[in-house]
Amino acid sequence: MITSQTLRSTTAAILALGITLGTSVPLVVATPATAQRYSQLDSSIRIPAGSIIPVSYEKDKIVVTPDETAPLTLRVARDIRTAQGRVLIPAGSEIVGQLQPARRGNQKGTQFVATELIVSRRQRYRIDGNSGIITRTEKVQKGANGGSLAQGAALGAAAAAALAGITGDKAIATEEVLGGAGIGVLAGVLFGRRSVDVIVIRPETDLGIRLRSDIVLR
Repeated sequence: MITSQTLRSTTAAILALGITLGTSVPLVVATPATAQRYSQLDSSIRIPAGSIIPVSYEKDKIVVTPDETAPLTLRVARDIRTAQGRVLIPAGSEIVGQLQPARRGNQKGTQFVATELIVSRRQRYRIDGNSGIITRTEKVQKGANGGSLAQGAALGAAAAAALAGITGDKAIATEEVLGGAGIGVLAGVLFGRRSVDVIVIRPETDLGIRLRSDIVLR
């Protein structure tokens, strides 16, 4: 249960950070400790480590294998503004990084690691942030129809090769393959397998970026 004291603490943290979504919900949320470090120096604004930037992607889902690394560019979901309404990071700004293998305890998973924020052609910032670790998997078996899993998805090259090789569904090769990699070579590596586990990512719910260090915007 959310208590009134918790709500007051959360509201205080948001006001201290000074960044809101439109006029209501905060877009970048920091804990009280990090919110105290939010500051404006001259024409620079600092977004503190611990803040979260929500993202969007053009596809509803992304499918990768637990062991692959795949380049990925996300977009900032909505304008990030100060309490005074100044837009710090406009909606549609790009966050560049990659999906890479990660572990949660004994479970294999994947995690998005962000390395660059592109606000415009002249405004590029190195950033250090990542998503949570996604461990949700689906097993695809020999002879199964992988079309429904791949339909409307962006596929890591290894996932595309695995789905095409195991299911025999050549149409999978026409789906978007991250990084533009062909799947022919990888399909040979995966030849003979009877099943494969893939990770299914829902970008808007799974890939919110938590900053590991401050961003200073100028």
